[in-house]
Order: sequence, then C-alpha cells, then structure tokens
Amino acid sequence: MLRILWRLTRGYRLRPWASPYLRWRIETYWGLHADQISAGQFLRFSWSHRAHLIRYLRWAARMT
Repeated sequence: MLRILWRLTRGYRLRPWASPYLRWRIETYWGLHADQISAGQFLRFSWSHRAHLIRYLRWAARMT
C-alpha cells in the first residue's frame, strides 16, 4: 500500500496537493475543479475520506 502511495506522489511528495494525478482524482470524486484545490482543501478531503482512500490504495496494491 505504501509503495502505491509513494508512486502516486512521485515528484510531489512534499506537497501532494500539487500532484496533477491526485488533483484529477479529487476532481472526479469530489467535484472540485482541479486548478482550485488548495492545500487546506486537499487535507480536509484526505481526512474526511480517509477510509475510502485507504480502500483505494489497498485495491491499487492488489492490482499491481
């Protein structure tokens, strides 16, 4: 699971809210426009949807 997270944040590990891939996932799932996602919104989203995100990471780890 951590390997997938490490791969998804490549190039943006110190500021994952700037990752185009993670922004796209949040835009698709939450409906916020990707260019409007701030660090606070990213952290709020991550905290409130942590169970879903962990389930997604486990699924992605199984698929690799």
